[in-house]
Amino acid sequence: MLLLWILIAVAAILIIVFISYYNRFAVLSNRIDNSLSQIDVQLKRRADLIPNLVESVKGYMKHEKAAIKAVTDARKALVSGDLPSRIKANDKLEGFLGKLFAIAENYPDLKANTNFLQLQGELTTTEDKIAYSRQFYNDSILSYNNICTTFPGSFFAGLYGRKQKEYLQITESEKKVVKVDFG
Repeated sequence: MLLLWILIAVAAILIIVFISYYNRFAVLSNRIDNSLSQIDVQLKRRADLIPNLVESVKGYMKHEKAAIKAVTDARKALVSGDLPSRIKANDKLEGFLGKLFAIAENYPDLKANTNFLQLQGELTTTEDKIAYSRQFYNDSILSYNNICTTFPGSFFAGLYGRKQKEYLQITESEKKVVKVDFG
C-alpha cells in the first residue's frame, strides 16, 4: 500500500513538472510575440507621425523636394509588408529623418515652429520607445533561449519541439561611429 502511494506521488510530481515546463515555454513564447507586437505598434506610431512632420516642413523647404520624397517613400515602405521588412524600412527611415532634421537646421523659422518642434519631440519619444521595445524583445528572447539551453529545460525543449529564437540585430550602418563636427 505504501509503495502505491509513493508511485502516485512520483507520478503526480512528474506530471506537475511536465505541465510546469510546458506552461513556461508557452508564457515565454507569448512574451516574445507580445514584445514583437509592441515594436510593430511603435513603428506604426512613427509612420503616423511622419506625414504631419512632412507637411509642416514642406512649406519651408520647397527646394528640398528630394529629401521630402525620400522620407515619404521610406514611410510607405514602413507601413506595408511583413514585420522584418518594416524593421528594415524603419532603419532606412531613420537615416532619412536624420537628413531631414539636418536640413531643417538651415531654416531658422522652421526650427522655431511650434508644430515642427512638437512633432520632432514626438518622433524622438517614439524612437526611444522603439529602442526600448527592441531591448524588451531581445530580453524576452534571452529568457526563452536560456530555458532552451539549460538543463532540464533543454530536455523539455526537445520534447516539446522548441528551438532557440533569433535576436533582433542592428544593421552595419547603425553600428558605425557617429562623427560629430563642430567646425
